[in-house]
Amino acid sequence: MLDISTFTPQRGGNVFYKAIAHPLAASLIRKIGADLGNGARLAIYDPDHEASNFLALYPAFKPGYGFFTHRSEEVGRDDGRGGVFQPLFDIAQSNATHILALSFDDAKTRSRLSRVTREDQQIITLGGARLPEAMLSNKQNYLDKLNFATNFAFFRDDDQLSTRLVAANYWGHYGATNVRYWFRLYDGVGRVIAEWEDQMTAPGAGLIIDSQEVRKRFALPAFCGQLFLHVLGARGHDTVKYALDIYGRGRDASLSVTHDANAWPSPRFATLPAPDDEEQIILWVQNSHASSISPGEISLNRMGDTREYPVTVEIPAFGTYRLDVGELMPDVKWPAQLELRAGNHIVRPRYEVVQRGLTRIAHLNIERQDLKPDPTIAKMPAWMGRGFIMPFPVLDPAKYTTFLQPNPMSEQVTHLPVRVDLFDRQGRQVRQEFLGNLPRHHAAAFAMHELMPHEGHGELVYDYRDGGAADGWLHAMLRYRDRTTGHAAETSFGAHIFNTLMTWRNEPQSYTGPPPGLTTRLFLKLGQAGMRSFSHLIYPTSLEGGAPSETILHLVARDGTEIAQKAIHIAPSGSAIIWPDEIFGRDLIGKAGEGGYVLIRDMTCRLFGYHGQMNAKAGFSLDHMFGF
Repeated sequence: MLDISTFTPQRGGNVFYKAIAHPLAASLIRKIGADLGNGARLAIYDPDHEASNFLALYPAFKPGYGFFTHRSEEVGRDDGRGGVFQPLFDIAQSNATHILALSFDDAKTRSRLSRVTREDQQIITLGGARLPEAMLSNKQNYLDKLNFATNFAFFRDDDQLSTRLVAANYWGHYGATNVRYWFRLYDGVGRVIAEWEDQMTAPGAGLIIDSQEVRKRFALPAFCGQLFLHVLGARGHDTVKYALDIYGRGRDASLSVTHDANAWPSPRFATLPAPDDEEQIILWVQNSHASSISPGEISLNRMGDTREYPVTVEIPAFGTYRLDVGELMPDVKWPAQLELRAGNHIVRPRYEVVQRGLTRIAHLNIERQDLKPDPTIAKMPAWMGRGFIMPFPVLDPAKYTTFLQPNPMSEQVTHLPVRVDLFDRQGRQVRQEFLGNLPRHHAAAFAMHELMPHEGHGELVYDYRDGGAADGWLHAMLRYRDRTTGHAAETSFGAHIFNTLMTWRNEPQSYTGPPPGLTTRLFLKLGQAGMRSFSHLIYPTSLEGGAPSETILHLVARDGTEIAQKAIHIAPSGSAIIWPDEIFGRDLIGKAGEGGYVLIRDMTCRLFGYHGQMNAKAGFSLDHMFGF
C-alpha cells in the first residue's frame, strides 16, 4: 500500500499531495531525480511532514543521509526510515552532498537553508516542479486548493462504446470570470495521446466532452483509458463534478451513466458486485499516479472474508487494466459483494457488467478506515427524527424490478441493523420492512418491487431491534431492470441526515457553507441526440412533517442563458419524476440545445435526485445527481 495521506473528513484534502501527484509536476519531479545522478548523497528537509507522501510516489529518491527538521520538538523522533529526525542546524555536519527541501517556495527555502549548509552542498527544492503561472487560480499561494481543482474520468471510445462527459460552469456562481478546463488523455498503457484546453464562455455555460469528437479531432485509434481534468480559474471549492454517459455505438443499445470520480485515492473500495451466472463483470483498474503498481499490490476479496485474490500484473503509470472478476474469483457469485483493496493507488474505479448482449458501467464507493461504530447515533434526540437515511427510487413495479443491497462501507463494520421505509409519490408511507441485523459477509439483495404496489421511493434507515450499532456511513447498491427489454442500470450511494433544523455534527450537510443544508442546487443534463433525460427527485426528511417543496426548474442554454423556468411542489417524503421535454416542450428544449441543462433550485429544503437518459430502444441509465 502506498504510504500517502490524501484526505480526511476533519482536515479535508491534502493539497501538497495534489501538487506532487499532478501529471505535469510528476514529469518535472522525475527529471529532478534523474539530474541528481547515482552518486548523490541525499538528505531531505521536511518542513511540512510530507516526506512519506513524496517518497511513496517517487521511490527513486533515496534519502540515505538523514531527515532534517526545523521543529525542535521533533528532533530525535522516529523518521520512519530507520533513523531519527535531526536538527536543521546539523545539515552542515552531515555527509550529504544534496539537500532536497520538500517545498515549492524556492527562494524562501534556499534563503533559509543557505544559513546552515556548506558551500559544497547543493540545495534542491520542488520549485522546479511548479505548474506554469498561467495554470494557477491563486498565484500568491501556490498550495491553495483552488490551484489543484483536478479529477479523473473513465474515458473510452471504440467500435462498441463511447463516453460523454457533461458539466457546467458552476464556478461562475462563486465569482470565477476566466474558467478553462485543461485536459490530458491517457490510453490503456498510460501514454499521453491528447492534450488540450477548453474555455468556458460564461457563468453557467454547459460543457460537453465527447470521446467520438476527441478521437476525430486528434486522429486517435480506439482507446480505453482515463481523462485527467484540471479546472483553471476555479473559485468557491476544488471539487470537479461531472456526469459521464457511456453509450453504445451502431446497433448496440447499451446506456449507462456514472457520477464524477472522487479525486482522492483510497485504501479500499466497496459496492462491487460479484458476477451473476449470466454476467461478466470487468473491473477497470486505473492507476492515478506516475509510478507503476507492482504485481500483488491490489487485490479483491469477498466482503467479510480475509482471503485475498491479488492482481498479478504490473499496471504502468496512469495505465488502465481490464480485470475480469469472474476469472479471478470463479467461485464467488452474486448476490455476494466484493471489496477492492486498492492500496491508495486509484481514485474511484468503474466496473462494467456485460449481460444479455448489453453493457452497463457503474462506480465503486470509498470504504472508510477512520470510522468506528458509534453508539450515540442510536441515541439521537427526537428532533433528529430517523437520523441517517439513504433515499432511492422504486421504479414502477409493473415495468421494472428494483433490488436493494445494503453495503458495509467502513473497515470496522461487523453488522448492519437496517430497515426500509417505503413511500408513494405523495409522501404517504406504504410499508416498513425490517431487513435484519445483517452480518458483514451477508449475501442478500431485497426485491423492492415485491414490497411496493406502485412507483415511489424507499429510504434505508438504521433499526436496532435485533441489536447492532451504526457508524453513519450507511450505503446501498440499487439494481434496476426493465422486465420487457432486459435493459438494466445500477447505482450506489450513502445516507445523510435530511431537512432537520437542528444539526448533528456536520449533518444535514450543505452544498456550500456550514450545516444545516436546507437548500438544493442540482444539475440535470438534457438528453443527447435521440435520447430523453429525466430525474427522479426525492424530498427525504429525517423528521416527519413540513411543507411541500418550492422547487424551481431553470432551463438553461449551453451558453448559460436562462430560457424558461417552471415551479413544482413535492410533498415531504414524496417524490416526482421530471421529464424536461414534457415540462418545457420540445421547442424550448431544442432552443437550449446540446449542452443545455436544467438547474433544479429550492431555497426551502434539500432534495436528493437521481438522473439518467432513455434511448429509443428503452435502454435507460440511472445514477445519483451532483449538486454545487
